[in-house]
Amino acid sequence: MKLRGHAAKWYRQLISLRGEPHNIAYGLAIGVFIGVTPTIPFHTLLIVFLCFLLRKNITAAYLGSWLVSNPVTIPFFYLSQYRLGKFLLGDGCSRDLGGYSLVNLLQKSGDAIWPLLLGGLVMAPFFAIPAWILARKLIITARKKDHDDG
Repeated sequence: MKLRGHAAKWYRQLISLRGEPHNIAYGLAIGVFIGVTPTIPFHTLLIVFLCFLLRKNITAAYLGSWLVSNPVTIPFFYLSQYRLGKFLLGDGCSRDLGGYSLVNLLQKSGDAIWPLLLGGLVMAPFFAIPAWILARKLIITARKKDHDDG
């Protein structure tokens, strides 16, 4: 029940944003993209920079980042990104880091950072593109409904 309440609040925040549906959805996709990547200390900086550079909705980007970057999803993202990165770098998943905690990954950052970043950059579009499509559709549908009701 609590999750449903959070989802409803997030949805209301998204559809209440001002601007063109394309720009809002694009901002959300930027946030999802950044939120999926293993760049947590720099999420805000990257979101502001990209949204300013591309002239997209910063608030929507924050909503997108908060949606995917949370304590529940981060361990799954990091583990899968690390393994994908190791595979793409030709090392497979042969070496074990001895645990997948963030502290352990940071201690062994030389071995982990490049596979994590590569895996994150490859994985992020698979979340960001559907987020853009879904957000645009949700916003257009909600605004059409409000217009028809009003």
